[in-house]
Amino acid sequence: MLTIEPGNTTLGATVTGVDLEQPLSDADLAILLRALGEYGVLCFSKQLIEAQALKEFSSRFGALQMISRLADANVPEVSILSNVIENGRPIGTPDAGQDWHTDMTYNRVVGFVNVLVAHRVPMRDGKPLGGTEFTNTQAAYDDLPADVKAKLANATALHDHNYFQEKMRAKGSTRPPQTDAQRRERPPVPHPVFLTHPISGRKVIYVNPGFTVRINELAPAESSEMLAYLFAHVLQPKYRHTHHWTVGDVLMWDHLGTWHCALADYRPDEFRLMKRCQVMADKVFDAGFLQGVFHGGVAA
Repeated sequence: MLTIEPGNTTLGATVTGVDLEQPLSDADLAILLRALGEYGVLCFSKQLIEAQALKEFSSRFGALQMISRLADANVPEVSILSNVIENGRPIGTPDAGQDWHTDMTYNRVVGFVNVLVAHRVPMRDGKPLGGTEFTNTQAAYDDLPADVKAKLANATALHDHNYFQEKMRAKGSTRPPQTDAQRRERPPVPHPVFLTHPISGRKVIYVNPGFTVRINELAPAESSEMLAYLFAHVLQPKYRHTHHWTVGDVLMWDHLGTWHCALADYRPDEFRLMKRCQVMADKVFDAGFLQGVFHGGVAA
C-alpha cells in the first residue's frame, strides 16, 4: 500500500509501498499528485530503476521534454547528469543547475515535475555530497506583505533560457554560447508573477533567479528592485530543504511550488551520475485530467 510520510521541514515527504518498476495505478497516481501539491518534493528510496522504467513512470504525469544531446542512448526522453569519464569520454553532461532556478519556465508550456534517480553519489568521509536544495514558493507567497500581493496581482514576468545559459558560462560552464538559431527556437516568454497551483489551489511566486529577467509592468529599475526583493524573500532559510542523495533514491519534485539548486560541493574525481526525466505541465492544468484522476475517471 502506497504511504506518504511527511518530513520535518517546509518541503519533502518519503513515499513507500510502491514499486516503480511496475505500472503506476490510477489510485496511486492520484495520491502522488496530491502529495506533490502539498509537500513539493517526494523521495522513493531503494529504487535503482533504469531509463525505461523511469520514462514510463514519469510519463504518467505529463509529456516528457526531449533533450537529445544529453540523453540515454536507448531512451532519448531520459537525460544523464554526470561528471563521470569512461574511456576518455564523458557520460552525459555535468549538472548545469548549480544556481537557484525552476526548470522550464522558459517554455510556453511550463514544467511540472522533475524525476531523478541516483546511480552514483559522491562520498567523502562517509558523507554524501552533491545534494539538491529546494525552497517553498507556496509558503513564501503566503508570507508576502499584502501591498506586494496587491501590486503584483496581475503582473507578468519574462523568462529567458539564454539568460540562464550566460549566467552559468560566467560561473565557468564550458557550454558554448547559444547560436542565433537556438535563441529563435526558445524566445523569451511571459508568465504570471503569481501563479495558482493547479493541485493545491494556493498561489506561488512564479519567478526565479535562473530564468526571470524582468517584470513586464514595472519600469526597469523598479522591476530589478522587486525581483531582488522576491528572490531574497523566497530564499529565507525557513522555506528551504536539502535532499542528501543515496544510490537508488528516486526524487520527484514539483516545479510549480519550488525552486531548486544543485550543490557543487564535490570534486571532478568524486563521481555523481543521475538519470532524469523532465515532465511538462500539459496535463496538470487541465481540469478534466485532474477531475478524472481524483474522482476515478479515465486513466491518465
